[in-house]
Amino acid sequence: MSAEILDKNKTIDLRKKHIGPSCKIFFSHDPIKIVQAKGQYMYDEKGQRYLDCINNVAHVGHCHPDVVKAGAQQMELLNTNSRFLHDNLVLYAQRLQATLPDKLSVCYFVNSGSEANDLALRLAQQYRGHKDIITLDNAYHGHVSSLIDISPYKFHQLSGVEQNPFVHVAPSPDVYRGKYRADHPDPATAYADEVKDIIDKIHKKGGKIAAFIAESLQSCGGQVIPPVGYFQQVAEHVRKAGGIFIADEVQVGFGRVGTHFWAFQLQGEDFVPDIVTMGKPIGNGHPMSCVVTTREVAEAFMSSGMEYFNTFGGNPVSCAIGLAVLDVIVKEDLQGNALRVGGHLINLLEKQKAKHPLIGDIRGRGLFVGVELVKDRLKLTPATAEAQEVIYQLKKDHILLSADGPHRNVLKFKPPMCFTMEDADLAVEKIDHILTELEDALGLKLPNRVTIENECSKRKLATDENGHQYHSGLVHSKESSQGVPQQNKRIKT
Repeated sequence: MSAEILDKNKTIDLRKKHIGPSCKIFFSHDPIKIVQAKGQYMYDEKGQRYLDCINNVAHVGHCHPDVVKAGAQQMELLNTNSRFLHDNLVLYAQRLQATLPDKLSVCYFVNSGSEANDLALRLAQQYRGHKDIITLDNAYHGHVSSLIDISPYKFHQLSGVEQNPFVHVAPSPDVYRGKYRADHPDPATAYADEVKDIIDKIHKKGGKIAAFIAESLQSCGGQVIPPVGYFQQVAEHVRKAGGIFIADEVQVGFGRVGTHFWAFQLQGEDFVPDIVTMGKPIGNGHPMSCVVTTREVAEAFMSSGMEYFNTFGGNPVSCAIGLAVLDVIVKEDLQGNALRVGGHLINLLEKQKAKHPLIGDIRGRGLFVGVELVKDRLKLTPATAEAQEVIYQLKKDHILLSADGPHRNVLKFKPPMCFTMEDADLAVEKIDHILTELEDALGLKLPNRVTIENECSKRKLATDENGHQYHSGLVHSKESSQGVPQQNKRIKT
């Protein structure tokens, strides 16, 4: 086990002193200091092991030896920019393209999902000189200014800031909580028609559509699975208007959904985006990402006359690591594992839904699964405080999970792809126990649909595991520095 360099309290003090205060930390009231990780496990400075259910960046497992070895060996030989010829760049581009439809054949390598999506917008706007972008409600596409503009998940948090007039927000295709739900005869068409209506309004004002951008499965938006056929119809409307379709695979690509290598393929073989962006899992924690597009879009970008150069994008070390990640996915059948273990996890959670009134919906594909907690299954009242209680109690059981969505009431499973059946069993067993205690305390029972909305007015502001505020009247224990359990409320100070 790696030895910590500093005492945990010293690390906290230095972080507060030197790291920007808007950079939030998990479990801010009692953060975890991680010093080592392997596979699906992370270890703190005392050697305590945590089951990692949230790290979709460590795609093939934390510190996978094949990936580490590939990076180290190439680093010993050469690392330079892509203006020099090097086999790693072209071999990796060839391997990556082989996982995609033939039409998507031109790669631009960059360093993060944000860089990839920012470049995708540039490609789209250069393509025909159009400016307007359509995005989905609750979407998150990155942290740079151009992407905050198209990320309602972020810009809805800003007060007194006007929305970019070239950005237009379509409803999230959420068939559980959204405008058109599972009981609608054709939610895919209904949601796609919303996009068409936006295009019509833009045209009436003299605007022109450059692109529609969507996460293939919304992650920060609450693990939303679009109805099949939605992307095809949206693409038809957008392309008819002279725009292109950007599929953001930064969170969900590289076999995570189990049945397919890319999540956009869940829509069917008749759907192919014009641009695909990828990041996070592509380098298993190494900072790299990619934009893949058609020859037509790439040549339009070239016609601007401006060279595109990225200092670190596509460097030999990054490409060696990317190749190793692809090798491990195949060698260890991690896509198949996502299908098998993800199916097992969803089956376990569906059984819990039949047992627990707090569980409103189970949704997901492969090892990308959401559990939406509600206080009333008819009204869909978000159980935000309860979701945060589950997260904190799981931490005490040494299991790391997070909650997200517009109401921060969706438990998110997106673990390393080496996650096992036994890991799923353990996580769900602990969730079952926690929900049972919560429901007993709240007086929630099936089939009664008891609401506790009135409790919100009595609750104090507390913070979730990411430092966001929410109302909570729930009391939970916190270990003091002497190890004596104390009863405390998480209250923002």
